[in-house]
Amino acid sequence: MRQLLALCALTSLAIGAQAQALPPLLQADGALNPAWRFVGFPKKHADLPATRFEAARVDGEAALKVSTASSYGTLVHDLKDAAAAPPTQLNWRWRLDTPLSGGKAPPDLLSKAGDDAALKVCVMFDHPLERVPFLERTVLRIARSVSGEALPAATLCYVWDSASPAPLQGANPYTRRVRFISLQGQGAPLARWVNESRDVAQDFITLFGDELPQGAQAPRRAVPAVSTVLIGADSDNTASRSTGWVADLQWAAGTP
Repeated sequence: MRQLLALCALTSLAIGAQAQALPPLLQADGALNPAWRFVGFPKKHADLPATRFEAARVDGEAALKVSTASSYGTLVHDLKDAAAAPPTQLNWRWRLDTPLSGGKAPPDLLSKAGDDAALKVCVMFDHPLERVPFLERTVLRIARSVSGEALPAATLCYVWDSASPAPLQGANPYTRRVRFISLQGQGAPLARWVNESRDVAQDFITLFGDELPQGAQAPRRAVPAVSTVLIGADSDNTASRSTGWVADLQWAAGTP
């Protein structure tokens, strides 16, 4: 059941869109941009605290503040008006002021008991269902039926890990439909902005290459369309707390 919830909680999504310009996280007046919407766990878990996403200032700079307290939540933007080009370079800045701490269990991205992240930026793909292994495809179909949502068949998350040194790659312990790369980890400097730039198509090939057509001469062309970009943070499994920031999330200049 937790596997189904993990899929359902990702988002209520519009599948079938493609990489395009992302709206700013904050409006010109400094408020949260309504183009980004909050998505939490399904209603049956309404008692679970929500991760807080706030427009705030840090060191005199306006940015998105992300705070957890035994909570779960994502800030989601669904891409629409599909274009023809594949996803490419995604840029953003983030900083972690307080790593996951004070919890009942240590964070551990590879275990169910510790599967929490103080910050993550995720990209969801319109991955063809026929490429998914049979058992996982069956679970995904059930999850789609239960949730009534077109849940994604492939999600790639970039994570700021509070427990292990970066880089770490793997699959979410609840579902292999979500795979991750930790870009920052234990020992990374706190309360300091870090710039990130990722070729999401290449990262998809790295993490989901086992599900691309065998023998493809141009694997980048087989990378599916991006449907959704989200920012997330959760501390519900470890009952811990964290505080971080995200800014300037955007496709690189000149890419779709």
